Amino acid sequence: MKIKSEQLARNLKGKHSPLIWLSGDEPLLMQEAADLVRSHYRAQDFLEREIFNVDRSFNWELFLQAGGNLSLFGERKIIELRLSSAKLDDAGKKALQAYLDDSNPDFLVLISSPRLEGSTFNTKWFKAIEAKSIVVQIWPVNREGLAEWLQGRLLREHISADGEALQLLVDRVEGNLLAAMQEIEKLKLLANPETDTDIHLDAQTVMSVVADNTRFTAFQAVDAALLGDAARAQKILNGLRAEDVAPQAILAALTRELRSLLPMLQKKEQGQGINAIIQAHRVWFNRKQAVGSALKRLHSRDIWSLLEQARIVDQSGKGLIARNIWDELSMLFLALAGKQTATMGRLQA
Repeated sequence: MKIKSEQLARNLKGKHSPLIWLSGDEPLLMQEAADLVRSHYRAQDFLEREIFNVDRSFNWELFLQAGGNLSLFGERKIIELRLSSAKLDDAGKKALQAYLDDSNPDFLVLISSPRLEGSTFNTKWFKAIEAKSIVVQIWPVNREGLAEWLQGRLLREHISADGEALQLLVDRVEGNLLAAMQEIEKLKLLANPETDTDIHLDAQTVMSVVADNTRFTAFQAVDAALLGDAARAQKILNGLRAEDVAPQAILAALTRELRSLLPMLQKKEQGQGINAIIQAHRVWFNRKQAVGSALKRLHSRDIWSLLEQARIVDQSGKGLIARNIWDELSMLFLALAGKQTATMGRLQA
């Protein structure tokens, strides 16, 4: 059974599931979900815990042995599999299926993995596992939902914040929820814990207390450009540059997105509706707005021009032409966001 993270607590109260699979790329939310599972099962006397870090060289026989024997004291056990990759080899698939085919109610297998690809959910082996398990998709908190998420976390600690303070906090912790929680802990020190005094947070307090912990990914820059938000795309690019992210990696993320947009735009130009196109191409729900915005704005000829510009960015990175790769990358993102640049004009001439 596939559920959302907010449904996990309710589902844990139901019938025991022999396997729970947590899938996501946000460390804090993954950690909190795993802690919720452990806490629930500890209350059910699952007092023993065995952890396996699974990589390509992992011996799945160790897992099968762990899942086949109770401890000397007969204690119920949680077996944790921490996957370095969401893709399992054949031995891993068979081991999980063997465990589920003969599962013991005194065991729980808790899997933590990077985000599962949409194609994985449609495979025969995963459907067989999902039918007997709880699969939790844990999505990162996007910028649009971050203010509400932060406000909820602040209120838990008896801290209120005005709009300006909340927006400043968003700007300083975006993309780094672990840092956000650390900053909230610092803000708690402003209150008097002995009297449980509520505090009100204003912009000046945020500026003086909260460090700039923003952390971005290339995919956030791409989505900002798809949405037509050129300023935000440039801000993220500057952040990635400051973190010494390789510009080639950012370019790879962008060109992959451009190539995936091309067949969708061709279908739009043939008269298909945007919603139907997005559904047919199985765009993740948290990216539908960005992709939909790009489909409304762009044409297939624009993609070919952008791919040509991406070729120039690649050549500048390889030293084949005398241009600064970051400058070229910046212009490419501006062009994708709908801002006319000299380079685009030259390409379209």
